[in-house]
Amino acid sequence: MKTALRRHQMFIGGQWVDSTGNDVQEVKNPALGEVIATVPKGTAEDVDRAVKAARKAYDEVWSDSTPRERSEMLLKLATVIEEHGDELARIESENVGKPLGVTISDEIPPIADCFRFFAGAARALEGRAAGEYMKGFTSILRRESLGVVGSIAP
Repeated sequence: MKTALRRHQMFIGGQWVDSTGNDVQEVKNPALGEVIATVPKGTAEDVDRAVKAARKAYDEVWSDSTPRERSEMLLKLATVIEEHGDELARIESENVGKPLGVTISDEIPPIADCFRFFAGAARALEGRAAGEYMKGFTSILRRESLGVVGSIAP
């Protein structure tokens, strides 16, 4: 049974938006050889919009959040992944041609667990004394988020 062709948008700044360009990439179900969706081929302007949105989120929310708040955000994401596991597994199975049962059992639980692991790690941040470099001051090394990271996947 052929499903309706899905047209996807880009998720930028908490919203689904169209690309500033018109080019799309077809997504095929490799098990069936059928086109199941189209996704926008982002433009340089789309990348700029995404980076600006990510920078805004970093500056206004993430950089000032406490380890507890970061942990809670990651735990919430893990829960949402689990709640939508069947839907996510269906999408992944169609996209890569993997059997649905395998995706449900071997893909979704580890993804959610990864976010739960890093939620715990976020609360275990520590600093350590790095020595006295100036009289009357103690230097401490600590891990701190630095900013926005971009990742472009085909």
